[in-house]
Amino acid sequence: MDLQVDLLVVGAGPTGLFAAYYAGFRDLSVALVDALPEAGGQITAMYPEKMIFDVAGFPAVRGRELVAGLVQQAAQWNPVYLLGRQARTLSTVDGGVEVGLADGAVVRAGAVLITAGIGEFRPRPLPAAEGWLGRGVVHFVPVLNAHTGQDVVVVGGGDSAFDWALALAPIASSVTVVHRRSTFRAHPPTVRQVRDLGVEIITDAQVAELRGGESVQEVELSLKGGDRKVLPAQTVVAALGFTADLGPIESWGLELDHRAIAVDTTMKTALDRVYAAGDVASYPGKVKLIATGFGEAATAVNNIAVALNPEAHLFPGHSSNEG
Repeated sequence: MDLQVDLLVVGAGPTGLFAAYYAGFRDLSVALVDALPEAGGQITAMYPEKMIFDVAGFPAVRGRELVAGLVQQAAQWNPVYLLGRQARTLSTVDGGVEVGLADGAVVRAGAVLITAGIGEFRPRPLPAAEGWLGRGVVHFVPVLNAHTGQDVVVVGGGDSAFDWALALAPIASSVTVVHRRSTFRAHPPTVRQVRDLGVEIITDAQVAELRGGESVQEVELSLKGGDRKVLPAQTVVAALGFTADLGPIESWGLELDHRAIAVDTTMKTALDRVYAAGDVASYPGKVKLIATGFGEAATAVNNIAVALNPEAHLFPGHSSNEG
């Protein structure tokens, strides 16, 4: 399927979703492409149940609720979603840009806005879980209720591991955190919250073997000193962190700065009609926050509107004046 739009947004995380809204507000047709199967980027994949406290206007908002609100906000302009489809190639053509997708489709756009966050991220594998992924072993927990009444073992010592333990403890039959060291990378208050919930935390231990039939039923741990311990488990959350890179974007001829894309004050990159916003964009004094990405998305889209139509005004007008 080939497609032609005014603006193609590469990355459907919070910044990309807000850019889709703003493109519609500026009367631009827009499509979003993302290698992940759902909108929301890292929030959807990694911490949908986590509370976020630094989004303007929300004293606290759950990750999945923020994403749902952004999707609803953009929906009034009917953006086209190309999810689970990787953007592979980018080339400039007369009057626009062409982006080739991994499945062979081509999207032609007047401009491209890259909102790819930290790029493509791949979870670090749990060595003992080879062959068990999708059979009880998961890296993320997008739907908490799917684990109601289960025995859950969370492997890892970082923020993600303790966030999942905190979210699952009220609904699971049991939650156990297993970490190979005695110290944690996770935020200390979160560790205390997990302990206060009565979650068992086993340190200086590694997963030696998973056992079960079609899905996991038991986890055998190797403890310090050589002892073994077996835990019941219908779900094993391997929260061992992830690696990330920009993937094919690195070959697009952009000016890169430590795995980010250099932009000017209009959010324009070194390539004509190609812009970047959010965590993937780099400039002096940059602060990587969701709130920053929202402002950059608005800046980029308003400048794109003028680039596509020189007679358009840079200032979009106040949204409160719209019916």
